[in-house]
Amino acid sequence: MPKPAFRRVMTVTTAVAGALALSAGGAVAQTAAPLDYVALGDSYSAGSGVLPVDLSNLLCLRSTVNYPHVIASRTGADLTDVTCGAAETKHFTQSQYPGVAPQLDAVGADTDLVTLTIGGNDNGTFINALTACATAGLLSGGKGSPCKDENGTHFEDQIERNTYPALVAALEGIRAKAPGARVAALGYPWITPATADPSCFAKLPVAAGDVPYLRGIQERLNSAVRRAAQETGAAYVDFAKESEGHDACKASGTRWIEPLLFGTSVVPVHPNALGERRMAEHTMSTLGIG
Repeated sequence: MPKPAFRRVMTVTTAVAGALALSAGGAVAQTAAPLDYVALGDSYSAGSGVLPVDLSNLLCLRSTVNYPHVIASRTGADLTDVTCGAAETKHFTQSQYPGVAPQLDAVGADTDLVTLTIGGNDNGTFINALTACATAGLLSGGKGSPCKDENGTHFEDQIERNTYPALVAALEGIRAKAPGARVAALGYPWITPATADPSCFAKLPVAAGDVPYLRGIQERLNSAVRRAAQETGAAYVDFAKESEGHDACKASGTRWIEPLLFGTSVVPVHPNALGERRMAEHTMSTLGIG
C-alpha cells in the first residue's frame, strides 16, 4: 500500500511541477515587447544645443539626451528619433535637408507611441518674435512695449491662420499612418516670466511691456497645439503650470530654457538638459508610462 501511495504523490508532484514550468514558460513567452516609439518634431524635441550631439546627423543638431531619449531609457522603448532642429510642420511630409527623409516616413502601422513638439518654427514665429522684441528692447533701453506697439496681433494672427491648420494636418497624418498609436503633442515650456524681471534684461533684452506680450504669443501657440491635439484625438502635454518659474530669466540649475545672452548653450532660448529631462518626466506622467 505505501508504494502505490508514494507513486501517486510523485505523479501529482510531477504534474504540478510540469504545470508550473509550462505556466512560467508561458509567462516568459507573453512578456510584452518594448514600445515601438517614434519621436518627431523640432529643436525642442531634438534637444538642440544639449550635449552630447547625435553624430549620425549633424544637420539636425539632435542630442542623445533629448526628451525622447530620456523617455526611451526609462520605459525600455525601442526609439526611432527623427527630430530635427528648425523643423516646421511641413517637414513631416517634405525633406528638410538633402538626405533627410520626411519625418512621417519613420511612422508605420506597428508604431505604438509618437511624441512631437512642433509649430514654433512655422511662420518663423519664435525667431521673428524674439528678434523683433530683443531689437526693440535694446533700442528702447527696456522701456515701454515697442515690440507690441509695432507688431500688434501679427504673430498671433499667423498662428491662427497658418500654424493651427498645419498642426491639425500633421496630427491627422500621424493618425493615418499609425491608427493604433498613442500620440502626444507637447506644448512649449515658458520662455519668459509672466511679468518683467529687471535683473533679466542683460540675458533677455526685452522691454518691460513686451515680456507679457511675448508670453501671450507663446500662450497662443500652445493653445493652437492643444486644440489641434483635441481635434485629432491626440494627448496634449501641458507645461503651463509645470514650467512656471523655470523660464530663461531664472538661475542656472532652476531654468529649463537658456536665455538669449550669457547662457550655457550654443543654441539660446532652447531647453537645457534639465529642461529636456523635465519635459520627458511630465510627458511620461501625463501618459501614465515609465
